[in-house]
Amino acid sequence: MELIPVIDLKGGEVVRAERGARHLYAPIRTPLSPTSHPVDVVAGFLALHDFRTIYIADIDAIEGAGDHAAAIDALEAEFPSVSFWVDPGIVDLPQTLAFFERHRGDLVLGSESLRDITTLTALSRQPALATRSVLSLDFRDDTYQGPDGLNDEPVLWPQRLIVMTLARVGSNTGPDLDCLRSVAAKAGKQRAVYAAGGVRGPEDLAALAEARVQGVLIASALHDGRLDAEVIERFQSAKL
Repeated sequence: MELIPVIDLKGGEVVRAERGARHLYAPIRTPLSPTSHPVDVVAGFLALHDFRTIYIADIDAIEGAGDHAAAIDALEAEFPSVSFWVDPGIVDLPQTLAFFERHRGDLVLGSESLRDITTLTALSRQPALATRSVLSLDFRDDTYQGPDGLNDEPVLWPQRLIVMTLARVGSNTGPDLDCLRSVAAKAGKQRAVYAAGGVRGPEDLAALAEARVQGVLIASALHDGRLDAEVIERFQSAKL
């Protein structure tokens, strides 16, 4: 099971995400990094473990208040061995193509940001771009956030899916296993499902492994020391 650290970018800094209340996100304070600068925080993650993938949420872009494209460029240059998954608040196909033109990382398409299903329809006809795409199905509590039809049309889904329960992000309340199982049942065995939101520690990783998710996005549990290097290595090495 792959563990994927998360950085949320707002106002040029890494911020601590809590329950999807983005207007309250403040610069991170963490023993993993001396500052909230993105390069320092990513370096802190990599000092803890040799993570293969790191997820970036560009909060300003998601909220339509600027972007961190230059900061993402710098991270890609500074850490060439890391695969970055980036959610830059994509709303349509032109923005999608512009991302692929500029960045080497994989694009996360957040359902809450997408204007409609036409972007995923177009990507499904372009295999080279579809392989660099990840769909995040976003939920607030039990309510799906996104364009009509997408949540119930797995034919449009790429090979990798994130089940993002926004109210549980940074909440220390545990992952939404029921939502994960529901999406996984629709996704089928040919797609990889990743969990996001609520992981408290090793017991939640064990529950997610039992649910046979391919990976999990984590942040608070790393910054708070609830997942140490030994636990990370054990779950990263586990075979589903």
